[in-house]
Amino acid sequence: MIIDDEGPNTECVNMGNLLKVLACTDFEQGPNFFLDFENAQPTESEREVWDQVNIVLKDARGILEDLQAYQGAGVEIREAIQHPNEESLQDKAWEAVVPLVGMLKKFYEFSQRLEVALHGLLRALTSTPDSPTQHLEREQALAKQFAEILHFTLRFDELKMTNPAIQNDFSYYRRTLNRMRINNIPAEGEYEVNNELANRMSLFYAEAAPMLKTLSDATTKFVSENKNLPIENTTDCLSTMASICKVMLETPEYRNRFASEETAPFCLRVMVGVIILYDYVHPVGAFAKSSKIDMKGCIKVLKDQPANNVEGLLNALRYTTKHLNDETASKQIKTLLQ
Repeated sequence: MIIDDEGPNTECVNMGNLLKVLACTDFEQGPNFFLDFENAQPTESEREVWDQVNIVLKDARGILEDLQAYQGAGVEIREAIQHPNEESLQDKAWEAVVPLVGMLKKFYEFSQRLEVALHGLLRALTSTPDSPTQHLEREQALAKQFAEILHFTLRFDELKMTNPAIQNDFSYYRRTLNRMRINNIPAEGEYEVNNELANRMSLFYAEAAPMLKTLSDATTKFVSENKNLPIENTTDCLSTMASICKVMLETPEYRNRFASEETAPFCLRVMVGVIILYDYVHPVGAFAKSSKIDMKGCIKVLKDQPANNVEGLLNALRYTTKHLNDETASKQIKTLLQ
């Protein structure tokens, strides 16, 4: 995929899988790229990490489909609570909830697999001596996988936030399991999710954005465990990804190259995802004046979209970031997000 540049900087455009199309212009926001999120294929050097991550990503679509179809056991639970002495209704509610909790367990276990996959990608994309910019130019397929993880994460959390049945079902399951244990009643569902696992799952689902919290914690953990790696390697990787997405979305000639109508919303989610991770990992966050992310530009790109398409993403910036309410955060950016 080659981009033609008819301007005066044609000779300095660096062709490759990841195309540096604006680096030689007068833009001040750092390197800008066109990253082919639709067609990037792994090179031989990327193959090992790509294969490991691909196994996880193959299951991501099914996770989203299961979550989207999640109806909950609200009717059965209400009946059981309203008629506490009718054993048949208690049994019916329990039988409805147990398989749903099995599905919630699958989602939770997938979040742990996602953390491992993210660590593998971060190792590949931030290792020295190359800069994050060089990594993203050369390892485009891994950058695409990183983007796919972020896209999945925000989509999962959007669906979870709008489905109160998840926490209601799980709370009922835990209450019933405790009651059964106290009364020495055998609990078939306990083989599915025992008390220790239920405690961990409860903390996971108590989060407004559980997958994003998992990724944020995983990125912070990656930085703390790799003390020989400058923190800038990770934060620069994230800020460069944000810049890539912003430029691709706001520049018609690049946006017109998207073959699929899904690519623009994909880029929007990825942009917001890397901003949130940057905000967690960087000591002063994404909203300070010293931030390497053009937050005003990113928010403008979001607000230029139809409101119903991006309200969830704007809310993610408002409510799931770490440093937005710090004194160091730009007042102008706070106002833009109000």
